[in-house]
Amino acid sequence: MKRKSRIKNWLTGACALLAAAAASAAPYPSQPVTLVVPFAAGGMTDVLARQLAKTMQGQLKQPVVVDNRTGAGGVIGGEKVARASADGYTLLVTTTAHVVNPAITKQLPYDTEKDFAPIAMLARTPNVLVVNPAVPAKTLQELLAYAKRSGSLSYGSAGVGGTTHLSGELLASRSGAPLLHVPYKGTALALNDLLGGQIQASFVDALTAIKYVQSGKLRAIAVSTRERNPMLPDVPTIAEQGVPGYETEIWIGFYAPAGTPPALVERLNALARESMSEPAFIKLLAEQGTTPGDMDAAAFREYVSAEIRKWGDIVRDAHIVVQ
Repeated sequence: MKRKSRIKNWLTGACALLAAAAASAAPYPSQPVTLVVPFAAGGMTDVLARQLAKTMQGQLKQPVVVDNRTGAGGVIGGEKVARASADGYTLLVTTTAHVVNPAITKQLPYDTEKDFAPIAMLARTPNVLVVNPAVPAKTLQELLAYAKRSGSLSYGSAGVGGTTHLSGELLASRSGAPLLHVPYKGTALALNDLLGGQIQASFVDALTAIKYVQSGKLRAIAVSTRERNPMLPDVPTIAEQGVPGYETEIWIGFYAPAGTPPALVERLNALARESMSEPAFIKLLAEQGTTPGDMDAAAFREYVSAEIRKWGDIVRDAHIVVQ
């Protein structure tokens, strides 16, 4: 009986190993793919992720699900992907916050450079400094003067560590204006309070901001990039309104866990670039002041590495306190 039991156990184990081997040998993808977005639904990151999911699902013939894992400035969603298997089934779509977090967070639960494989840049856009129409300012200098007279000006962001947060911190450090940061779990939540008057201002990605500016629900004060945005030609940059050298930009990146096979990274890069270059989507992005990304995986990997160092310098120069 003992011998039969041993044989049975051996056969069970062998079957399990064969099943695992068969699964690992299955062509990619053989199961649903999850795109983790570490911010709330409705913002720029979510819009791009859902466009990417639509393209991937059509090409890969498997369900591609967007999973909004909010919190901690993108860290919660990032950790989920960093700890996932490097098999292409759990991927990350996130903002510039991903490369800023190493500079502002003392103890990240992952290494931003070592624990992720950069796949592709999806899109880039300026931040727009917008205010509730009740705020008595139409130019940056009027807004800064109002903040100084009032003792503070509250501005919302999509979360601690993103460019919508650091754009305000950099402006405060360069201008001396008392700007009070109010973090939210995503752009949509910050906009709700801005529209309702609970906060006075916000830095918002152009893709999201333009429709509110054009409808008159929000007033655009300045754009954060070096040059004006074609969709907001009458809105001056922060630099040309008396803060020389000021420049920030938001971009959305696509990542896999470290160790993902290079051939799979290249395949996903091709899918991402195809998705962002669909004519109807390019038109949509252009109408909202946003440019699609078009880097190969190697170029994007180098870009991510450079951005980590760049934002580290900005955080240091702006004397931002590490959380």
